[in-house]
Amino acid sequence: MGIGLGHKRHLGLMLMIVSSVIALDQFTKWFVTSAMRLHESISVIPGLFNITYIRNSGAAFGILAGTHAGFRLLFFGLTSVLALALLGTIYVRLSPADWVGQVSVSAIFGGAVGNLIDRIRSGEVIDFLDLSLMGHHWPAFNVADAAITVGVGFLILHFFRHKSEVHT
Repeated sequence: MGIGLGHKRHLGLMLMIVSSVIALDQFTKWFVTSAMRLHESISVIPGLFNITYIRNSGAAFGILAGTHAGFRLLFFGLTSVLALALLGTIYVRLSPADWVGQVSVSAIFGGAVGNLIDRIRSGEVIDFLDLSLMGHHWPAFNVADAAITVGVGFLILHFFRHKSEVHT
């Protein structure tokens, strides 16, 4: 196989995952906003899982939510562009055979773009996945957040596993 063919397959996997994450994220957000009122909650599994429509103008856990909208847009826009550039750099440095790394980075990239679309469109992110367990409530999140979290988790585990294989 030539270098060019391997590289195309490498980018094809990324594009497939990134576009799937973005499409699922944007579709679920559209569905929630068109079917529910803001702050409405639907119990799916009582005491464990609700669909609750909220909007988050801040970062994770509402960080920076109280700051000026212009500052948030500039801050989140710049940090998103920097994060996407870093993810792209990590992706191109991965071996074409490293499918776990490719999938992980692609999921993170897709999630970041999904939330960036919300921030550009409305200055805030739509969240709706609402979990509680034994009286502990987790802040609501969305498909993009889930893709980012799972991608980061797998990437960390993958790098630790790969590092231990190199040293043994």
